[in-house]
Amino acid sequence: MHSDSERAPAPSRHALVFGASGAIGAALVARLHADGWTIHALSRTPPAADARVHWHRGEFARLPGSLPSRVDTIFSCGPLDLFSHWYASRGIACRRVIVFGSTSDATKRSAQDAGERELAERLRASGARVFEAAAARGAQATLLRPTLIYGSGRDRNLSRIVALARRSGLFVLPADAHGLRQPVHVDDLAAAAHAAVDALTAYGQAFALPGGETLGYREMVARTLACLAPRPRLLTLPGTLFDLVLWGAHRAGRLQGLPPGAVARMREDLAFDAAPAHAAFGYAPRPFRPDASMFEPPGTV
Repeated sequence: MHSDSERAPAPSRHALVFGASGAIGAALVARLHADGWTIHALSRTPPAADARVHWHRGEFARLPGSLPSRVDTIFSCGPLDLFSHWYASRGIACRRVIVFGSTSDATKRSAQDAGERELAERLRASGARVFEAAAARGAQATLLRPTLIYGSGRDRNLSRIVALARRSGLFVLPADAHGLRQPVHVDDLAAAAHAAVDALTAYGQAFALPGGETLGYREMVARTLACLAPRPRLLTLPGTLFDLVLWGAHRAGRLQGLPPGAVARMREDLAFDAAPAHAAFGYAPRPFRPDASMFEPPGTV
């Protein structure tokens, strides 16, 4: 009989991670590696060679033939719609699927902008497609729906605000920008995906993943700007004056890329309940305590 110290190590579990070089994907790959997983990671732009990870260059339209034929868990950290079509039509042998969507499937459902309404419907349909395909294959899927993501410098929300504020030295908000927000750090999302793998109560379920603190939009922006050096000024204007300033900024091309409806949503409460995720797999995100490194573009820190 062998002692505990002489027993063979447990076999490594195998993961296939889509969007592995993105914000959530990179954090997830690091966590899986620390837990001893064998990782196959797909990206259009893989990083430099890494002995810890088997990198595959490709995208859904042109997936490489080097992908494994079977893994223990598939993680999708990129566009949900593209993954859902691939998984429904092809896929590989796998009993567990963890996919990231967004709470935008709810918050943009009734948006004024037709493009945002279409996005909400696409997210909803894509999640349903993954669940249906998983059920047909005898697999178990879980959909994770983050709120406002930060922490890697790659997000399109707070990092965009930081970039705009640094260029001009100030950031302007309407006086009634009091809508509730729950910013969530990418590392907490990676921890959630990792924890959900073995959580039986997460099988076949979708979970909102808000951050660990609910605060008003203005307070969220104020905390973000306060961590920068030099600190940009936060200016609050009455609604009519703000609309005039916003119009001028758009005309000058200073707000290129600002999502449609973003200003209107500053006044809306976009808050979600973390309790189901906590009960299912112990989800416990951190409060919002930003520092400047969380908003630096990748490769600059």
